Amino acid sequence: MPVWNPKPYLLSTSALALAICASGVPAIAQTTPAGRIDAVEQQIRALQQELRQLKRDMATQSTELKRSQDQVKASQEQARQAQAAAAQAQAQTQAQAAQPQPKSLVTRTDDGSIQIGGVKLKLGGFLEAAGIYRSRNDVSDVATDFGGIPFKNSVLAHEQEFRGTARQSRISLLVGGDVDQDTHLAAYVESDFLGVGTASNSRESNSYVPRLRVAYGTVDLDRYGLHILAGQNWSLLTTNSTGIVPRTEQIPLTIDAQYVPGFNWTRNPQARIVEKFSDAVSAGVSFESPQAVFPPSPFAAPAGVNVNNPGDSAGLLNATTTYSNDIMPDVIAKVAFEPGWGHYELKGLARMFTNRTAGTTHDVWGYGGGFAAIMPVIPKLLDLQLSGLVGAGIGRYSSSQLPDVALSGSNTLVAIPEGQLLAGLVGHPWVGTDVYLYGGWEHADRAGAASTAGYGSPTLVNTGCNIEGSTVCAAETKNMWQATSGAWHDLYKGSFGRATVGLQASYTVRQAFSSVGGGPRTDEVTVMTSFRYYPY
Repeated sequence: MPVWNPKPYLLSTSALALAICASGVPAIAQTTPAGRIDAVEQQIRALQQELRQLKRDMATQSTELKRSQDQVKASQEQARQAQAAAAQAQAQTQAQAAQPQPKSLVTRTDDGSIQIGGVKLKLGGFLEAAGIYRSRNDVSDVATDFGGIPFKNSVLAHEQEFRGTARQSRISLLVGGDVDQDTHLAAYVESDFLGVGTASNSRESNSYVPRLRVAYGTVDLDRYGLHILAGQNWSLLTTNSTGIVPRTEQIPLTIDAQYVPGFNWTRNPQARIVEKFSDAVSAGVSFESPQAVFPPSPFAAPAGVNVNNPGDSAGLLNATTTYSNDIMPDVIAKVAFEPGWGHYELKGLARMFTNRTAGTTHDVWGYGGGFAAIMPVIPKLLDLQLSGLVGAGIGRYSSSQLPDVALSGSNTLVAIPEGQLLAGLVGHPWVGTDVYLYGGWEHADRAGAASTAGYGSPTLVNTGCNIEGSTVCAAETKNMWQATSGAWHDLYKGSFGRATVGLQASYTVRQAFSSVGGGPRTDEVTVMTSFRYYPY
């Protein structure tokens, strides 16, 4: 019996399956048994389906790979563009930094100034409401006329005076710029409202309206220690608290705008040169606008003697007051020392006065020498201040405005010998509070003719000076004394400004030369209050 060998059939079936897979022709299955054909067909279909899915997966992966490659290329391009833009921006920034910045840029500095380009501006000043009481009727505002306190023959001596005022309110502007680290330019202007048109004059505080207190420019050359000032400022005779530096003037803390008798000052046009030799020594010279003070009535110049003249309104001087004949500026020199404890000054003054009489011009020199000292006797708590000036023809340079010159018997000018002294204690008991006590004295000697043309003549008749309503009183001032004290206290000081209140009380004595009828004396008590707001 023949033996059946399945191997040929298996080989042929495998070949058939491979052929079907390769050709996809199902008709070949007719040569195989039916059951097996169905199973093979199902396998073929499954394989074909898997093959098609594999093709789809391969296509999808190919698409995603291409998309990823495109995204990478896009990211690389964006990174390249960003890097190029950053490099361009850096180049522009460096180019801008190399160029000078525009000077019109406005900024605000830490000290409250406004910076406009290379120039710095700083506003200053205050608003004041003041009250004034005087035991005599001076008919004055916040500046007391010490030399005009009435004697008892005047009805004003028997009246009292009260008034309120806001006219001492002040505005100021400081402008400055640094040319380089050694060269500095600045200008400063300050004004208040105390000018009176018909009383404007050039004697002490050039009070023309609008009232100009100070207005000057400065050039500081640090490399050479040289400092130049030109314009209207406090006189070089006025004591400084630091070196010889503008805006460090040691002004009495009084509410009274005429300060204290014995205080040396003017505010007038000048040209000043200061050399700072070291932190301890400075020296300066100033050429200041001149003006002579003549005695008040009963002083009278004889006919044909010209000592002063009314201002020419066409020439912009006040026609209701007089101006002396001057041919040169007042010359003032000062040396300041700061050895490490305190501040000290030595001062000198030279002036020339001139008049015309009998077809001849006559000149006479005025002169003075003085000192000042500020000593911190208790550092940060108590300062002692002293100043003095002696000479001839120096009345203009103190608060009482005693006269500078009179006439001799031959109608030439004579400089009046005078002395001035001020002492003060200024305390700072706690932050925000300052208290002060000043004592001042001014003295004038007799000078010139023994008549109304001279000064302090013993022939003047004073028999009616103590009789109310009498006109027989030719008294002329010999001495002015004053003691004044007061305090300032800050109600608020901070980022919104400063509000402070002040109280001052003073006692002033005016003493005349002794002549026919004696030497009359008068006095006055003054009380002042002030509220000030400093917005800057």
